[in-house]
Amino acid sequence: MKQYFKDIFKSIWTIFVGMKVTFRHLFIPAVTIQYPDVKLKLPERARNRLYVNMDDCIGCFQCDLACPVDCIYIETVKALPTDDLGITSTGHKKRLWVPKFDIDIAKCCYCGLCVPVCPTECIVMTDVYEFSEFNRHHLIYNYATLTPAEIADIKAKAAAYEKEQAAKKAAASAQAKAAQPAGTPAAETTAKTETTPSTPPPRSA
Repeated sequence: MKQYFKDIFKSIWTIFVGMKVTFRHLFIPAVTIQYPDVKLKLPERARNRLYVNMDDCIGCFQCDLACPVDCIYIETVKALPTDDLGITSTGHKKRLWVPKFDIDIAKCCYCGLCVPVCPTECIVMTDVYEFSEFNRHHLIYNYATLTPAEIADIKAKAAAYEKEQAAKKAAASAQAKAAQPAGTPAAETTAKTETTPSTPPPRSA
């Protein structure tokens, strides 16, 4: 009989222990955040949507290499010697055009690994968390500031410059070969090396 009442008391006490938090909030006024009119303040180190300041980007691919999910897509074009791209806010000289800098936020895992590796601190994680879309392709953010016409012009000039440099190099090489006398030891050695295969020395018995 004593054990019977002891079990009843234990059961009731267990219920009160489990409902302790509930009873505590029975006498506290409920506060509902009227979202989106009212929003909670995020921590200072919140990691949400990425932002890229293209004025400071030097096209070093460090963020792309650090990304574990490959959500960053970068293309660069080497600037011509006559192009002055300026310097970044950190004092780095810009030597590359960046016609493409895309980030697929749908793939981003918000790890923040791309931020500390950037030498110019141009990529940062913001506190913006409201960017839902009906179409996932709208989650690919294009940060490049060049227009399609400017990109085509830059690529055409870079290709023409590379072709010109290759032609100059070939002409200089041909001119150097033509200026070298045929009977010089260097020419004979080169010709002998090209025509006679090298054989290893015989091994001693």
